[in-house]
Amino acid sequence: MTRFGLIACLGAMLALGTPAMGRAAPPVERLRLPPGFHASVYTDQVPSAREMAVGARGTLFVGSMTGGVVYAVTGGPERATRVRIVARGLTMPVGVAFRNGDLYISDVRDIVVLRGIEDHLDDPPQPQVAVTDLPWRMGDHSWKFIAFGPDGKLYVPIGAPCNICDVGHHFGKLMRMNPDGSGREDIAWGLRNSVGFDWQPGTGTLWFTDNGRDLLGDDIPNDELNRLDRPGESFGYPVCHQGDILDPVFGRGQDCRAFTPPVLKLGAHVAALGMRFYDGGMFPESYRGAALIAEHGSWNRSRLAGYRVMAVRFAPGGGVASYTPLLDGFQADETPWGRPADVQPLADGSVLVSDDLAGAIYRVTYSAP
Repeated sequence: MTRFGLIACLGAMLALGTPAMGRAAPPVERLRLPPGFHASVYTDQVPSAREMAVGARGTLFVGSMTGGVVYAVTGGPERATRVRIVARGLTMPVGVAFRNGDLYISDVRDIVVLRGIEDHLDDPPQPQVAVTDLPWRMGDHSWKFIAFGPDGKLYVPIGAPCNICDVGHHFGKLMRMNPDGSGREDIAWGLRNSVGFDWQPGTGTLWFTDNGRDLLGDDIPNDELNRLDRPGESFGYPVCHQGDILDPVFGRGQDCRAFTPPVLKLGAHVAALGMRFYDGGMFPESYRGAALIAEHGSWNRSRLAGYRVMAVRFAPGGGVASYTPLLDGFQADETPWGRPADVQPLADGSVLVSDDLAGAIYRVTYSAP
């Protein structure tokens, strides 16, 4: 047995149709959307669902924050019909990325790969280590959202192992590398914890979310939406937060103008996680090219913030035109029942949203009112 544990075989499949024991069905009717938009439960059988990736044959792969498992969801397009566990025994396998028939999965120290996974959903292969010896230290933010860029490189964030600390050259950055881990390059610095990124259609420019530090009060600092215009840019952490607030300790004697500011301040403590650009044909034209951001929700604010999916729409010149809710209502009276973690546009133009609190994935559709 490897340190990644046993891979699920005959007993790894979860039957759908009935919520898992001890969990109520998510109250999707509480969700609020703009006119013409609708939300439905795609599946509620994916405990601790985090990042999503779509295979060449339409299989939805879902990482998880707890439990050490990775799911393969099939069926649809309106609702999943089967959920399988295709990997077990991993440590916070949040990140999943599909490339050339293979599924790449983030462990806290390594990236592992399931070769030819869509040919073996019922008898998944053992994970092979593709990338090893990633910077790691016991602490916060060791989980990793991962993705392949248009250059064929694997992009891997290395979060700060703390709320606020001197991260040196090993942490607080975004790396890219070949799929086997060779050719590693640090392309962005000064990041506290980026848990979502994507490449803008038409420009190929990399955009990413970053979580602001805690314990400076309810309203500062903001989480950020950033754009990387050239490799090597620094975005301020731990010296400068939200582009214009010096840290009370690490910012002494420094100047925020030395760093790249965010394109958009997303709100304090909203916990912006997965983000992807929408390039489908189902939503209204004003959403074409919008950045969709899953806001997981605050934990250290006197009143909750986040707990929603936001749409950042852009003006013809490229500036931000609006920042408005697409999917809201995951908490009521300061009590959350769901926490969005990732967004995944599908080929038919609908969008999936993972929820690691309810253990569910929702499908957002549009039809003209």
